[in-house]
Amino acid sequence: MTSRFTLDAFSRRDFILGGTALFASGHLPAQTPGTAGFAGRDDVRAFCAELAGAHGFDEGWLLTQFEPVQPQPRVIELIRPPTKPGVRSWQRYRGRFVEPLRIREGRAFMAEHAATLARAEQQYGVPPHVVTAIIGVETIYGRHTGNFPVIGALATLAFDYPPRAELFRRELGELFLLARDQNRDVASYRGSYAGALGYPQFLPSSWRRYAVDFDNDGRVDLIDSPIDAIGSVAAYLKDHGWEPGEPVVQRILVDSSTVAPLIESGIEPVLDTDRLLASGIRPLGRELIAKPAAVVDLITPDAPTEYWLGFRNFYVITRYNKSSFYAMAVHQLSEALTRG
Repeated sequence: MTSRFTLDAFSRRDFILGGTALFASGHLPAQTPGTAGFAGRDDVRAFCAELAGAHGFDEGWLLTQFEPVQPQPRVIELIRPPTKPGVRSWQRYRGRFVEPLRIREGRAFMAEHAATLARAEQQYGVPPHVVTAIIGVETIYGRHTGNFPVIGALATLAFDYPPRAELFRRELGELFLLARDQNRDVASYRGSYAGALGYPQFLPSSWRRYAVDFDNDGRVDLIDSPIDAIGSVAAYLKDHGWEPGEPVVQRILVDSSTVAPLIESGIEPVLDTDRLLASGIRPLGRELIAKPAAVVDLITPDAPTEYWLGFRNFYVITRYNKSSFYAMAVHQLSEALTRG
């Protein structure tokens, strides 16, 4: 999301948040006894001055919010890419998400929230099984939303993790704005090690931009309200261009000598049908769907690579997490939820 922190599918957390996406373990990050806090640091003072100037906060009050906040070494450990990256494996990745627990619990979630999911589809055009699959991949339907103090996690990443400091400083500022919007203590938020929150694992900026009060109780709550989470996921996908009733993917056969440039064209569906046919793309089992597409390769060591066309709706799912593995896992989990 503009907003939502995403890493490559093969990063340390291997998207994603538990056993999925940005959610990490359910354990609080370790603190180092005696570690100096953030409040006395020049970079934190500069951040507070900038945030106060831009959004009308009291600068002194902002500094007091950092007094109890300690760096979280565990956050850095979790987000840093492994020193020895693993081998990409679509089948291994798929097995984490398209599995019996998420299928069984997803069907129960759909049954329990059938009316809400139907209302979300009517309003936003996103099918119930797609919304449910995203929440299932992210947090197993709210079971694992993370238990890190979000202000501590974001401050650690904003000030002690240079590779993504700009992003996380922005999200830290958004956390203060979210807390003000909700008249809530900024220190009260708990989430993933990268600061993602609630059932759908929205970062603070995504919460503020896309979340909706779908249960009409006068507040937006992604942490305790699955109804708000359902509406917010659907609203997010619609905002990013979900096409109701249109396909997500199609399995294909490829000409190995001409497929590489097609894959290098990226995940956005910009390849027209004529070019695909001219490059040796053939459908597996039925006629090629005549829509702009991307060519997606799903690699598993010691097994044939799967090739797929990803259409606009596949691309929209990658706006939630910029990984073709992630988007395909969501899609295949969504299909599994509708079977049997």
